[in-house]
Amino acid sequence: MGVMVIVAYRPRPGLEARLLELTRTHVQQLRDERLATDRPASVMRAADGTILEVFEWTSKEAVASAHTNAVVATMWKAYGEVCDYVPLNTLAEAAGLFASFEPIDV
Repeated sequence: MGVMVIVAYRPRPGLEARLLELTRTHVQQLRDERLATDRPASVMRAADGTILEVFEWTSKEAVASAHTNAVVATMWKAYGEVCDYVPLNTLAEAAGLFASFEPIDV
């Protein structure tokens, strides 16, 4: 059974375009490593500019193995250069009953 995740990336100043470039290929790279399912990913933007991504890992084991995967490590390093990962509860939208975000086609 897969594991659905929601991740929030707060772009560093002037680096949103680069973050979106990385996000365009992120899930496909995980799929190529057999770590993410074929379920379509969703990308959206919070009012403060934070980018959110929803996708499905293939399993809990896939999540754990990602931490020792060289391809994933390289990808996470690139993300670390352009954004900060932030908890969902730091987004104003998370306080609402129905959190609403701007959809982004990547």
